[in-house]
Amino acid sequence: MEKTLAKPSAEVVHSCLTDKYLRNEVMLHEHYFFRIVSGEVKIVLSDTTQVYGAGDTILLPRRQLSTVIQYPKDNKPYNCILIIFTNERLKEYYSRNQAKENTAASTYLRSYEQHPLLESYFESLTPYFDLQKHIPEKLFDLKIEEALTILRSIDESVDASLADFSEPGKIDLAEFMEQNYMFNMTLEKFSYFTGRSLTTFKRDFHNIYGTTPQRWLTERRLKLAHYLLSESKQKPVDLYREVGFENLSHFSYAFKKQYGYPPKSTSNHLNLR
Repeated sequence: MEKTLAKPSAEVVHSCLTDKYLRNEVMLHEHYFFRIVSGEVKIVLSDTTQVYGAGDTILLPRRQLSTVIQYPKDNKPYNCILIIFTNERLKEYYSRNQAKENTAASTYLRSYEQHPLLESYFESLTPYFDLQKHIPEKLFDLKIEEALTILRSIDESVDASLADFSEPGKIDLAEFMEQNYMFNMTLEKFSYFTGRSLTTFKRDFHNIYGTTPQRWLTERRLKLAHYLLSESKQKPVDLYREVGFENLSHFSYAFKKQYGYPPKSTSNHLNLR
């Protein structure tokens, strides 16, 4: 269930998830700034996995490719308050407020500990979601600007993300694939994020790897899964989503076909060596 402040652009959202989990592969076109009220969210990046719970505040910048898994915790639904910083609003804001210098461009996730300014801000938003009529435009604009002002006061380097309006062009395909193969995306999305048409993506991919993207992706994901099963002692049900598989049965079938035994038997086979 979602509630938005009474404004069509829906830049402020109150989300409540009662199902077991919701999983999305995302590369956002806008910055997402949100406070978790209850439940947990697991954010899987190319090089790390972070878990956040009630009271945590996160800034997920645009163009940061990630897997976001939201789920209930302690018999409470996943519940968050989300503010979307659109590029149009940020450009207008920074036309009036100079960005701090000496901050290199950054698309990396940021998280914030509890802070009095953040606590008072999110508490002040809660009553607005129960209003049945439109919020005055000026008041809405002030609440968005308040969030930006608070962020910049507690994070001096955040302008590196928020004030960066550049768009990526054609990028190194091999580097992107090596960093992001575990994300369960269509080939169309992989081609888009590397700045290529689907035809050019497949051609460039074959020139680099000598195989098809789908075959390479499956092999790399299975290799990562095998490593996690053997080294971190995770269970198949806990990791198949993180390595890019849609469901457990498909993962188990592909794993057994690749290694000759089911994923749950990995530790036994390693012990027999």
